Amino acid sequence: MDQTPVTAKSLGRSYMIDGNTLEHAYKYTWSDFTKWDQRMHAEGWVLLPQNLGPHLSIDETSLHDDLYTILTSKEGHGKQGTVIAMVRGTKAEDVIKVLQQLPLEERQKVIEVTMDLSESMRAIVEATFPNARITLDCFHIMKRCLEAVEELRLRYKREAQADIRRAERRFKERLKRNAAHRKWYRKKYPKKYKGKKRGPKPKRRNEQFRPPVLDNGDTLVELLTRSKHALTQTQDKWSERQKARMKLLFKLYPKLKEVYDIVNKLRAIFRSKKLSREEAKTKLHEWYHTVAECTIREIKSARDAIKSREENILNYFIDRSTNASAESFNSKLKAFRAQLRGIRDLSFFIYRICKIFG
Repeated sequence: MDQTPVTAKSLGRSYMIDGNTLEHAYKYTWSDFTKWDQRMHAEGWVLLPQNLGPHLSIDETSLHDDLYTILTSKEGHGKQGTVIAMVRGTKAEDVIKVLQQLPLEERQKVIEVTMDLSESMRAIVEATFPNARITLDCFHIMKRCLEAVEELRLRYKREAQADIRRAERRFKERLKRNAAHRKWYRKKYPKKYKGKKRGPKPKRRNEQFRPPVLDNGDTLVELLTRSKHALTQTQDKWSERQKARMKLLFKLYPKLKEVYDIVNKLRAIFRSKKLSREEAKTKLHEWYHTVAECTIREIKSARDAIKSREENILNYFIDRSTNASAESFNSKLKAFRAQLRGIRDLSFFIYRICKIFG
């Protein structure tokens, strides 16, 4: 239990021991939890300065009922020696106050800190690690651009849903008018109506409206809904059905294809393994020019967000560092929390995190 994120109940089943008894024995007898020097403030913050290294990651994750800012070391690789600090909340002033308790000499040795696009995280790093290079995660940058594609897709979907509602109202009004006309015709010309067989079969008042279907069997709303995942991928990852669906989608919505191509151009810059920082800067400015020629406001908003953080983004091309280690560590914490099916003693849970990953 000191080395693996396993619950006492699952371990107790393996040895045919009551899980609650095993947890109680570990908590108060076998472990040093009762003598832990950080027990009193563990719910607010914990520090493990011995894990401080030159390459760090910072991110926030949800534990119990609040967000925690977690500083991790890349040298730990998600195992022991990973956790450096856990601070409750994301307010920059509170986190800085805790992290500044780390030795200044060690903080000055930090070379690089990777993070997402959060402004509070950047303020924390700038105040705590004065010599560190801030590198923004390229996956979060691509996520911001893909949000622009998603916003445009949802806008088109709302328009398609509104068109279908209008068509359905017109359909029902037409049925109502036809029924009224048949009633009037029966009453005025009963002899002519009797035995009438010519013409199309009259539609009933309770007949259901069916929206038009496209060539691939989808309605317009279904086409826009089912293309969500494919728009986040490159074309080489599409299946044959996805290719047919996307071909139809781009034919109906050329602006969506334009934005998709622009996002892929940015993805190609980050995927290039030979670009230096200066070459990447030139490519990024060319991408800005491509976006400027576009008339879609969603992608321009994403460009402005990237432009304001350009220097930190370009730091990616120095060592190709990402924040994947922090995201992976967050997944491990969430998986551990899910095994417990709820946290009763938060300080003991954080103790176990520090013991396993600290």
